[in-house]
Amino acid sequence: MTSLWLDTAPPGRAYPEADAAADADVIVIGAGITGITTALRLQEAGARTLLLEAGRIACGVSGQTTAKVTTQHGLVYAGLADAHGADAARRYAVANERALDWIADRVAGHAIDCGWRRQHAYAYVTGAAAREQLEAEAHAACAAGLRAIVVDDSPLPYAVAGALRFDDQAELDPRRYLLALAEQLVAAGGTIHERTRAVEVGEDERLTVKTPGARLTADHVIVATHVPFLDRSFAFARVTPMRSYLIACRIAGDVPAGMHISADGPTRSLRGVPLPDGELLLVGGEGHRTGEEERATPERFDRLEAFAREHWDVRAVTHRWSSQDAMPLDGLPLVGRATPRSEQLLLATGFAKWGMTNGTAAAELLADLVQGRTNGSAGLFDPFRLSLRALPDAVREGAGNAWRLVAGPRRGPDRGVADLAPGDGAIVEDGGERVAAHRRADGSVVAVSPRCTHLGCEVRWNAAESSWDCPCHGSRFSPEGEVLHGPAVHRLESRPP
Repeated sequence: MTSLWLDTAPPGRAYPEADAAADADVIVIGAGITGITTALRLQEAGARTLLLEAGRIACGVSGQTTAKVTTQHGLVYAGLADAHGADAARRYAVANERALDWIADRVAGHAIDCGWRRQHAYAYVTGAAAREQLEAEAHAACAAGLRAIVVDDSPLPYAVAGALRFDDQAELDPRRYLLALAEQLVAAGGTIHERTRAVEVGEDERLTVKTPGARLTADHVIVATHVPFLDRSFAFARVTPMRSYLIACRIAGDVPAGMHISADGPTRSLRGVPLPDGELLLVGGEGHRTGEEERATPERFDRLEAFAREHWDVRAVTHRWSSQDAMPLDGLPLVGRATPRSEQLLLATGFAKWGMTNGTAAAELLADLVQGRTNGSAGLFDPFRLSLRALPDAVREGAGNAWRLVAGPRRGPDRGVADLAPGDGAIVEDGGERVAAHRRADGSVVAVSPRCTHLGCEVRWNAAESSWDCPCHGSRFSPEGEVLHGPAVHRLESRPP
């Protein structure tokens, strides 16, 4: 369950925990692509920047991605033009084009060894009836200023009814790339602390970030933790958490050129990954909402492997892992003020599975906001924009989460402790109390509170990844209760097994 990128990249420099008070111009929380890029841009612009990471650099969502660096985000532009207008689609395209160019310039200008290579990006359909969607998307993308064409076939070894092709896109190894940016940040005078989880941000004349070991102050704080942990922003209510799954395969023969994603279901995302001992094929898909216990099963990986074996001679599946994405209700990222009145506390979330470019575009916007500079994406990505089209989805999302909050305790226990096989987890009743219990491979049992420490929803067992997942806002915990993914910042309380 380790991603290909984390398994094959060098470990990188270990940065110390924050264990003493410190002061900076800007504190950036979260060392994924958005956080590292924002901190680097600000440090190079002259700000004293401090970057905090709860785990290790680029080992969170940015270390689990397919790492396609492209302005082709499936079939997005027609939908954006319809929902927000043609100008919004154009500004979204411009922001992501600038992001792609910034990454390309950074890789070339600093000779970053990160597997960077230019590729065509294809969004394909297998059903003839869906081809008209490609034509509509090509029209919208071209109207937004991008170069897009519909072609009849693709490099894939199976028939397609058509594909939308973007030329001169790119792919990379995200961990190698971000480790290099971190080194550049430190070389420019920035400070990085790993294994330092921010648990609170206080607002006064200056902002204070509290961690278990330190109080840190700054003029600006940027929360780039994928889903912000600060409830005052209510960002968690405006995105939907989604899991998706990936495998890496060694196949006989050549991996097809280009990056590919199916535009009609089921979703299949494909690209090659060059390694010293040969190229691997990456296959992704099988997405579902985080916390859907009945869907978070090992069969997700099995389906991806079956798809790969149907179309290629698979010699070995070398890696299996999964990732999490924040899907914005109105299709646009949320980047900017954390509260309507705050100009110093900023956030970024909602990249809709396209974090390489959207995250880099967010970093440019965040850096501009801190410096008081004009940015064409500011109004478009404003977290407090008025989106009447998204209102029904927001109401449904809120109602669904309210139901999940009360429905968990109402249902009976899943099973008894005695029913748990090695590797299993379930909500059980022990001494009249509901607990989240897991039987380890050695037969011992560990139990924790089933209540997510974010807002109290009851967690669900993820059999595909052996974790406790919150169905409301996507927090995830290890079987022992340690936080794997926010917005929660506190572990699940231990219970007697």
